[in-house]
Amino acid sequence: MTKKRKDLLRLSDLEPQEVTDILDLADKLKKERKQGIPHRLLEGKTLGMIFTKASTRTRVSFEVGIYQLGGIGLYLNAGDIQLGRGEPIRDTARVLSRYLDGIMIRTYKQRDVEELARYSSVPVINGLTDYCHPCQVLADLQTIREYKGDFKGLKLAYIGDGNNMANSLIAGAIKTGMKIAIACPPNYMPDAEMVKWGKEAGVLEVTDSKWVAAKDADVLYTDVWASMGQESETAFRKEIFSGYFIDGALMETAKKDAIVLHCLPAHREEEITGEVFEKHSAEIFDEAENRLHVQKAIMVTLMG
Repeated sequence: MTKKRKDLLRLSDLEPQEVTDILDLADKLKKERKQGIPHRLLEGKTLGMIFTKASTRTRVSFEVGIYQLGGIGLYLNAGDIQLGRGEPIRDTARVLSRYLDGIMIRTYKQRDVEELARYSSVPVINGLTDYCHPCQVLADLQTIREYKGDFKGLKLAYIGDGNNMANSLIAGAIKTGMKIAIACPPNYMPDAEMVKWGKEAGVLEVTDSKWVAAKDADVLYTDVWASMGQESETAFRKEIFSGYFIDGALMETAKKDAIVLHCLPAHREEEITGEVFEKHSAEIFDEAENRLHVQKAIMVTLMG
């Protein structure tokens, strides 16, 4: 099957220049939005949004984003469509391709997103899987560039679970040339292939010490200890990750002008103290806002 346009399934699929182009477009769209300049670049286009995982930022930013671009978004809960009643993903993909101009899916398995894209004739956007979260990390990169001006010479320290965020942040560092240090418990490391790629690229350090990771960092980043689908592990994970949090003492080891990012929702007094969160809330909520601008840039790039 010949695809007319590229999908966004993983950040690692993008070339460095493609990442830069998306960030530049996101900046432009953000500026226009602040100035009240309309940008109806997807007039009459339709985006289907499939959710098997709950969402705040992903749903609202995509739905508002496609509206601001002149299109319409359709919320498709997996339990409400035939996909949730046993229809093969390949059939859902082929049917939706006849109706829509693009598909966003937020789900558990990366292979489901890839199968959807394989059989879809319209662009597919990965809104999150257990493996990666490309839309979030593009918004993170936009925020870092806003605050730091450039990626050159920067160090990002990620503290916590080696989950989908860690995987995508490694890819983001490789694509932009940032250094990244990841601190997590030994049995909760990021994907082995991503670690290998990051080390071969010369940008990644993996450690079990948050103090080593955070030393001289320009950006500190954390995420919840138990993600969606891991609720039954919450108590156990609280024990395992009890030392992997960002507090004032850890901030002292980073650079004086270090910023703090969190993909949200945040559990204060677990992965981050309330004091640090509120002190750096401007960065964190700029990061959340940038989901809107980056996702508009992604949709324009793929569906325009």
